[in-house]
Amino acid sequence: MSPRRRNIFVLGLDDANLPTLNAVPEPDSYRFHPLLSLDELQEGEVSVADLMTRARTVLDAHEGPIDAIVGYWDFPVSTLVPMLGREYNTRTTSLESIVKCEHKYWSRLEQQKAIEEYPNFGRVDLDSADPRPPDGVSFPMWLKPALAYSSELAYSVSDMTEFQSAVDRIREGIGRVGRPFDSVLEMLELPPEMVGVGGQVCLAEETMTGIQVAVEGYVHDGDVTVYGVLDSINYPGSSCFLRHQYPSTLPDSVIQKLHQVSKRTMRQIGMDSATFSIEYFYDPQADEISLLEVNPRHSQSHAELFAYVDGVPNHDRMIRLALGLDPASPGGQGPYRMAAKWYYRWFGEGRVHQVPTPSELAAIEREIPGVRIDVVPAEGQKLSSVSQQDSYSYEIAHIFTGADDEEGLRRKFDQCVAALGLTFDDTAPGGRDQKTS
Repeated sequence: MSPRRRNIFVLGLDDANLPTLNAVPEPDSYRFHPLLSLDELQEGEVSVADLMTRARTVLDAHEGPIDAIVGYWDFPVSTLVPMLGREYNTRTTSLESIVKCEHKYWSRLEQQKAIEEYPNFGRVDLDSADPRPPDGVSFPMWLKPALAYSSELAYSVSDMTEFQSAVDRIREGIGRVGRPFDSVLEMLELPPEMVGVGGQVCLAEETMTGIQVAVEGYVHDGDVTVYGVLDSINYPGSSCFLRHQYPSTLPDSVIQKLHQVSKRTMRQIGMDSATFSIEYFYDPQADEISLLEVNPRHSQSHAELFAYVDGVPNHDRMIRLALGLDPASPGGQGPYRMAAKWYYRWFGEGRVHQVPTPSELAAIEREIPGVRIDVVPAEGQKLSSVSQQDSYSYEIAHIFTGADDEEGLRRKFDQCVAALGLTFDDTAPGGRDQKTS
């Protein structure tokens, strides 16, 4: 008699991640169930209470055991996982540990207790008639809400004119995520330094420079493990990602320091039975690293990369942790030595045309081995109507490539862009994809 398949409910299960979920070892051991759609979870101003009610309706209607509830998206998914886990007796980290990562100001306060590798930071008073930069934080700096999707409402500012403009835009949009986040904070017993801070907070941080890098890891039975370090390369002259590349090409000494700082940070935050992803900057001239942000989930953007290089997508560790299993697995078992996720972007308003059909995309993937393509906007869609975009560009397609060297990665990306054949109607200046060299 074959063992029972485990029922795993995935918050925000999407078509782009379903193939990599099904590529984990022994996929026939699991049955993946969608739990709320991405539109429900991310569009407009969400209500955590309403989402919990909808999720309970799905879970209560399920016949059979609920073995795990998981997710690989930021708020509200990240917070719903422990909240539902507590009600349905599934394994998760604590809600407090999640919020200590998600709330950028609280996260900085926790980092101060364990590490020195972070920038000068402080809060900006959005209620002031004349908001000013916090003491000790100098231009150039980034302004960002304490909580936001991707890089939404995050602005680089170099003087008071840009500062005031960014504050005005953040004031206008911060409530969409900040108000529902307030309801989550009310569930926690906050430390004195967080009492009265709330979720609608603007953070100012001095700009970090250098090479951007991401660390992927997990905490199992209190033991912190780092299993991957990736380079994040921007478009030239831009703060927007061009690609994530695995494995990192940084020196071993830097990678070891990233491991050490990541472990100290996650021990301080107190996560367990969960994955994490931490973003850093490395300044090669000063030979210093600086922590950008802590994400209380693995990066679904990297799943294909780990599959190409290690033979197992990082979703596998999320699943095994949720089931109480050892998430360790060997690396370097994949078909390629290197992999990258490329962001094909448009730096201005416009409408996209000649979007390939699913069958046409499948044909491109067959013709170019070791690639997968996800087109973001729909045929004829105005780019400013595409949700979850950063403040400076629009994502047109995500292109995953596997190869044995960087030249091979780039060649496959260029081939995919040419094969896509997308065209744009410019409706504002600057609507051109920037050079990627």
